[in-house]
Amino acid sequence: MGRLLTMNNDELKHFIVHDAKEIESYVINTRRKIHMFPETSFEEIETAKFVEDELNKIGYDTKRVTKTGIIATLPGLIEGKTTALRADIDALNVNEENDISYRSQNPGKMHACGHDAHTAMLLGAAKLLFKYKNQLNGNLKLIFQPGEEGGAGAKKIIDEGAFDDIDFVFGIHIWGELPSGIIGLRKGPIFASSDRFRIIITGKGGHGASPHQTIDPISISAEIYDALQKIITREINPFEPRLLALPKFEGSNASNIISSQAILQGTLRTLNPVTRKYTINRVKEITEGYSKAWRCDGKVEFDPMAYPSVINDDEVVDNIREILSPIGKIDKMKQTMVGEDFAFYLQKAKGAFITLGTFNKEKGIIYPHHHPKFQVDESILWKGTAIYSFLGFYPSFIYESSR
Repeated sequence: MGRLLTMNNDELKHFIVHDAKEIESYVINTRRKIHMFPETSFEEIETAKFVEDELNKIGYDTKRVTKTGIIATLPGLIEGKTTALRADIDALNVNEENDISYRSQNPGKMHACGHDAHTAMLLGAAKLLFKYKNQLNGNLKLIFQPGEEGGAGAKKIIDEGAFDDIDFVFGIHIWGELPSGIIGLRKGPIFASSDRFRIIITGKGGHGASPHQTIDPISISAEIYDALQKIITREINPFEPRLLALPKFEGSNASNIISSQAILQGTLRTLNPVTRKYTINRVKEITEGYSKAWRCDGKVEFDPMAYPSVINDDEVVDNIREILSPIGKIDKMKQTMVGEDFAFYLQKAKGAFITLGTFNKEKGIIYPHHHPKFQVDESILWKGTAIYSFLGFYPSFIYESSR
């Protein structure tokens, strides 16, 4: 099938970079508007309305998903693969401490992870993609997703069937561990799986002065806590990234009462799906075994909304490393034990998750994600707009290079 294009790939990239810089002020101002009125998972009512209005002004058809999510569709002039670009729109329950003119106006809520930047960058890209829509090979979907922060919004979008026709998917995350403006890219696993779980040990309560008349679940919990660490140190290759933490404990509410129940709550993080499955099974086996040995009932409840590992497609990463090279320096991203629900998309379609550095010591942009003083270096937002735009033309670039 012939291509109905007006320029070659190099020319298209040149114009996109130029235009991304030209609309830099729009992206920055958009980010600030969103930053001032943060809304947490599945409560992004005003954010969704703002995004929808902006997309409709540009000329996109939009539809709602999971109530506060927006999907904008842009059909190409020729048939081909469907590419999705995703930005998350939710904020955090954090009270902002930055002294800035666009500080959060919603007490106790803040865009402390960079989702406001993601949304603004994709809205900027929406303008450029629409401007050069005659260059599209295949169809494009822009996903403005709610509920990334623990709500598994990506999974909800998939469960509603709104992702069924996607062939390629890409996302960007502003990244505080990378120097400002550096593009982070890596093959294979980059973000860890994130499994929250509860261990419930039930015994027989009683008076602390008569322990022999009780079955103390707290003493058993201490042994289980220690035993679970041995999974990490003795059963898994020490060169493989993994983490098991149990930071929350609930027992008796008095010093002279032995509680009938003890509860441990923790998180499991892995980069290898096989290791994840093995560790989950061992947590259950150890908990049940220790509990039974000491006449307690032990059970483990894993959160059904757990996030799998984010695993980039190797071939796609090779392709986009070349595609994105005109935008700026690309470094190999370090793996992280942070979780990300973009993982669900990558289980359904080929793609990659990319980071864009925002650490800038000279500007005081030094605080980590989720910190009340987290900030974004706005001078790099044009790069995010350009990256999203380039990736929107991914099938066109691949087609051209393989022709």
